[in-house]
Amino acid sequence: MYLAPVHRMAQHAEVDAPAGVLYGLIADALRWPVFLPPTLHVEQLEFDGESERLRMWVTANGEVKSWTTRRVLDPVAHRVDFRQEVLPRPVTSMGGSWRVEPRGPERSLVILSNDFTVTDNARADVDWVKRATTANSRAALDNLRQLAERWRRLDDLVLSFEDAVSVDAPVEPVYDFLHRFGDRPDAVPGAKGIDIAERGPGVQLMTVKLDGADGSARTTESVRIGFPHAGRIVYKDIRDTEEPALLAAHTGEWSVEPNPWGAGVTVVARHHAVLDEDGVRQRYGDGGHALRLARKALRSRLARQSGVALRLAREHAERAPARRA
Repeated sequence: MYLAPVHRMAQHAEVDAPAGVLYGLIADALRWPVFLPPTLHVEQLEFDGESERLRMWVTANGEVKSWTTRRVLDPVAHRVDFRQEVLPRPVTSMGGSWRVEPRGPERSLVILSNDFTVTDNARADVDWVKRATTANSRAALDNLRQLAERWRRLDDLVLSFEDAVSVDAPVEPVYDFLHRFGDRPDAVPGAKGIDIAERGPGVQLMTVKLDGADGSARTTESVRIGFPHAGRIVYKDIRDTEEPALLAAHTGEWSVEPNPWGAGVTVVARHHAVLDEDGVRQRYGDGGHALRLARKALRSRLARQSGVALRLAREHAERAPARRA
């Protein structure tokens, strides 16, 4: 019986932050989409306090990949071990660990180790996985370092909120409108065009052309993942040419939730964002007042954008052909 060789890789970063801060960021995988660039979305399938199973969607060499992984959390040793269970071809096994080693009260070393095998050990596939793993690991470590070194003010840089609207209609027409955003360019304020391309089952790439604040052209790209049976669409912005950037990261969710009393639905727009400190400084200056202004402006902009889509979704669904009894 042929056993494919195991390929091992490791990368590390020195971080000016306590080990506990780094471990907390690593352990909280549900916030990885807004904290770590390669991660698009994470669903927690199981959790018993020490181990968890996650369904993850990530970008790898420009492609969207998804897998299920099991993680074992050790807060005392500041270690997280992971082993993927359901893998995209050609990978046949993938696992590794995150380890954080204290180097002082506010300095740490974080090490990300990976091991993997591929079908028949094909050289092209091995090289593809190595490139994807190297790029994603480096991006994750770099962003983790930047976040952790801002640990004293990270709460001020992170913004989460939601808005909702009631719709007198069933789930299906509301979800259909949100899924087919490209049919209504006015669903995004200021959009000159919206293009949605299918990138796999339930996965879309949405490109929006806009006018920037200074009149220049601006382009945003986001990956959208649909869960039609749950009435949910999650998304993450993966590109934004806005300069100076106000957003360092932005994820969101559209959720169409049947009302418990049985009539109509509630549509919820959720946002999770991290402010770009350099962009805030260029636009508003330094200090707490500048940051508060930036948070207010960002919340207002995101709420305005999702508010337009919520209103259009309600109008679309409530004007849809009457439901048959």
